[in-house]
Amino acid sequence: MAEGADNEDKTESPSDKRLREAREKGDLPRSRDLSTAVVVLAGVATLIASRDQMSMHAANIMHVGLRYGRDDLFAANGLYHALMTAVMEGFWMLAPVFIATMIASVAAPTLMGGLNFSFEALVPKFDRLDPIKGFGRLVSLNGLVELGKSVLKLILIGGTLVWFLRKSTTEMYMGGTGPVAEGIARAFGIFGHASLIFAVALGAVALVDAPWQKYSFTKKMKMTKQEVKDEHKESEGSPELKSKVRQMQHQMARRRMMEDVPTADVIVTNPTHFAVALKYDENRMGAPRVVAKGVDVLAQQIRDVAGGAKIPVVEAPPLARALYATTEIGREIPSALYVAVAQILAYVFRLKQAIAMGDLPPELPKQEIDPDLLGPYRMDN
Repeated sequence: MAEGADNEDKTESPSDKRLREAREKGDLPRSRDLSTAVVVLAGVATLIASRDQMSMHAANIMHVGLRYGRDDLFAANGLYHALMTAVMEGFWMLAPVFIATMIASVAAPTLMGGLNFSFEALVPKFDRLDPIKGFGRLVSLNGLVELGKSVLKLILIGGTLVWFLRKSTTEMYMGGTGPVAEGIARAFGIFGHASLIFAVALGAVALVDAPWQKYSFTKKMKMTKQEVKDEHKESEGSPELKSKVRQMQHQMARRRMMEDVPTADVIVTNPTHFAVALKYDENRMGAPRVVAKGVDVLAQQIRDVAGGAKIPVVEAPPLARALYATTEIGREIPSALYVAVAQILAYVFRLKQAIAMGDLPPELPKQEIDPDLLGPYRMDN
C-alpha cells in the first residue's frame, strides 16, 4: 500500500538530471523482444539472401566427410587436412549470418534508448536475490505483463511455426529424394522461411512490448513534487546560501572598489548623495574611466577615503548623477560626457597649480549636461 501511494504521488515528469543519472547507471527503456526480433530478422534475411552460397559450402563439408577414406586416415596430414577444410567451409558458410547478427545486435539498442555503456550496470545487485522482493516483482503489474507476453509469444510463435511446418511437410520429405545440393538448398530454404516467420511473430510481440517498456520506464522515472523541489535546491542552491554568496561577492567588489579610490584623479559629487571617482591616463586610456561610485553611505565612504588620500573632490551635481547613471565601474565614460569631464579635469589641474603657487582657486566651469543622461536621477538642479 505504501508503494502504491508513493507511485500515486509521482506526478511530475522526470528532470534531465534524473534521466542523465539513470543513463549513467545503465537504466534505460529497453525491449528485449524488439532487439531479438531485429537480430533474428537480420540473420534470417542474410540466410535467405545467401542460401545458394551457404548450401554450396554445406555440400562441400558433406563431400569432405564422404570422400574421407582409408588412405586419408593413414596419411600424414589426411585428418588435419580434412578437418581444416571442413572448418573453413563452415566458417565461410556461417560468416555472413554472424556478421549480420553482430551488426544488428549493436544497432538494435539505438531503436529504443540509444547506445549506452555503464560500469554501474555490471556491478552485481545482491538485493535481487531477496526472495521476498522477487515474489513482489512476480505479482506486480510488470510481472503480470511479462507473463502475458510469454503466453502471447507461446501462442503466436508456436502456433505460426506449427502451421508452417505442417504446411511444409511434403517439401521436407522431398528434400532427400533429389541431388544432394538441391536437398541442402531446399533445407536452407525451409529453415530460412521458418526463421522468418519466427522473426515476424516476435516482431509483432515487440510492437506491443516496446510501447509498454517506454511507458513503464517513464512512469518509474517520474518524480514527486518534493523530489523536484529538493533537486532544484540541490542544483541551484538554497535561497539563503545564494543570498549569502551574493552578499559576500558584493562586499568583495565594494572592498576592491574602495581600494581603487586612492588612484583616482578626481571625485565628482552631488554633493552628498552621489560620489563618482574618475581616473584618466592619456597613455593607457582612450577616455576617463570610473573606478568607483556610490550613493548615500557608500558615497560618504568614497569621500572619506578620497580625503585621506588627498584626492580633489569637486561638486558637480548634474555631472555626478549622469556619470552614476551611464557608466559602470571600470568602464570609460560615454562620449556625450567628454566635454564636461574634460572641464572638471582641467579645473583640477588649474586648482593644483593655484594651490602650489599660492594663488586664488579658479572658478569652476558650468557643465551642460543632457537631461536624458541623468536617467532616473533627473532633478531640477
